[in-house]
Amino acid sequence: MTGWIAISLGDITGIGPEVALKALAGEAETDDTRYLLIGDSHYTTALHKKLGLQFKLQPYSEPGAKGRIFLHDPLPEPLPAGLEAGSPAAARAALAWLTDGAQKCLRHEMDALVTAPLNKNAVVRSGQPFIGQTEFLSQLAGTTQTAMMLLGQDDRGRWLRVALATTHVPIKLLAAHIRAEKIILAIELAARACHDLDLPRNRIAVCGLNPHAGEGGEFGDEEITTIKPAVDAARQKGIDVVGPLPADTLFHYAYRGDYDAVVAMYHDQGLVPLKMVAFDSGVNWTLGLPFVRTSPDHGTAYDIAGQGKADPSSMKAAIRLAKQLSRKKNG
Repeated sequence: MTGWIAISLGDITGIGPEVALKALAGEAETDDTRYLLIGDSHYTTALHKKLGLQFKLQPYSEPGAKGRIFLHDPLPEPLPAGLEAGSPAAARAALAWLTDGAQKCLRHEMDALVTAPLNKNAVVRSGQPFIGQTEFLSQLAGTTQTAMMLLGQDDRGRWLRVALATTHVPIKLLAAHIRAEKIILAIELAARACHDLDLPRNRIAVCGLNPHAGEGGEFGDEEITTIKPAVDAARQKGIDVVGPLPADTLFHYAYRGDYDAVVAMYHDQGLVPLKMVAFDSGVNWTLGLPFVRTSPDHGTAYDIAGQGKADPSSMKAAIRLAKQLSRKKNG
């Protein structure tokens, strides 16, 4: 264990740098973890000063450097001032910083990578093929055995943990992307995630795809032909899993604690209830990577960027989860 957490600052025309700096202002005092912010040095230093933060921000030279919070920009030139929201230059830089952070983790220089948000449309408009950070990092790591999990708790400590069988897929193409191997992988990774979180049990529930989980084939047969066989196969591997269950009731039971994690079939099926419960504190965790990666569960929020009023709660939760998982993985 290196004791280092890398934080890629995402799109600097959004709120990523602001929430990262604000989160570190309090989080850095809780333990002896060292943090490497990866982003534009000039912009981040100016923002640090503008926010009136008291911690020292040092230039990064090597993993053995003395100090707590460091700043590193792998790009040869600083970004120009006054970039518009969603600027192609900012999008390309965000990908470069994301890549640098992942490579440092793959070289075991960092224990984990926390990624501030970037904007998918801005990245694509900048000329880069891009689906999402989860897919991008999976490709960098050379693996397809990953899944996205979103997790968060409400103000009464009630949790939802949701793994996705598919990620960024258009609804009209969804049924073709629902395959047994993806569902089994999501179930297995969700069960492993519960173990990594030191939960006392690892009980997983799986959503159906169609209304009422297909109503016995009346509203679609994916539950019969694909989802139930995948659940049965996972159960045969010793996983405590049930389903497919109607999604409109399943999340109620998971929310009250009957299940430890839910496997949803598609993005909005899982993320709508999660964000309803934990919009300000939810965390995105990429399961199956060879390193720990977490992210705040919000976007670039261009509409409030630069105003100093972005809420760092989700970033703070992402940093805390990264530290917890790093200790578990390397302890």
